[in-house]
Amino acid sequence: MSLDLTDLRLFVAVAERGSITAGAAAVHLALASASARVRALEQTLGTALLERGRRGVQPTAAGEALLGHARLVLAQVASLKGDLAAHARGLAGRVRLVSNTVALAEMLPPVLAPWLARNPAVALDVAERPSPEIVGDVMAGRAEIGLAADSVDLGALERFPFAVDRLVLVVARRHRLARIRRIAFAEAAAEPFVALAGDSALQRHLAGHAARAGRRLAVRIAVQGFDAVCRMVEAGIGVAVVPDVAAARCRRSMAIVPVRLADPWSERRLVVGVRRLAGLTPPARALVEHLRAAAKAA
Repeated sequence: MSLDLTDLRLFVAVAERGSITAGAAAVHLALASASARVRALEQTLGTALLERGRRGVQPTAAGEALLGHARLVLAQVASLKGDLAAHARGLAGRVRLVSNTVALAEMLPPVLAPWLARNPAVALDVAERPSPEIVGDVMAGRAEIGLAADSVDLGALERFPFAVDRLVLVVARRHRLARIRRIAFAEAAAEPFVALAGDSALQRHLAGHAARAGRRLAVRIAVQGFDAVCRMVEAGIGVAVVPDVAAARCRRSMAIVPVRLADPWSERRLVVGVRRLAGLTPPARALVEHLRAAAKAA
């Protein structure tokens, strides 16, 4: 038995439109050629596929079975063409990206989503790391792209500006610190804290600064995500340090107040870092260019 894609496309078009004439037009075949193909298909399969009437045609039981299989085959062929086209453009494969907490939670999702939508053949592995580890991962080849703060030694990485990351203290609106505009982290570290759960790069960053100030953060609860952190702060469970973009977003729906941190390290510039831009795979290089364009647009 021999079936070709033209026959399958024609049969689907005829069955969906209820007319050989309309089906032939849909797949750009002459009516005589389309009729001959349908008859040859029925002869090859040894059964009638269409019931012909004065008002058009409709699939027989065998035709309905062929219709289901034909749609599946044509969908697979379309998917195959899309994948091969992506390979032909060089935009297929897997990209590994490591990022600090702030960029991963607040800045990357709206930037990555449209790029991934335009490149369905690319898979993206994303992991959270503190900035010093990001540099090591990229230089060692464990990741192609890193988003890190330029406050750490970036070594020989090629780097491009991405965003400014400002950390602020958030407190409940009724908290005594809500009345001040600026505070040193060492003073804030004396308060009960709401932290990010898990091995958060930001939490390790804050714990390190607390230790250098001779303090240990008194974490009352650790929760997932900045929204949950701010909810706990609103409830008076403790204070927290979050990115100003998260604080501004949560403040619209929560009774919290951001307080500026006086410490120089609370404002960092985030960069996109790669070992060597020219040495990246095509999808990784395309993603870097997308991140650079997004940074310029912002």
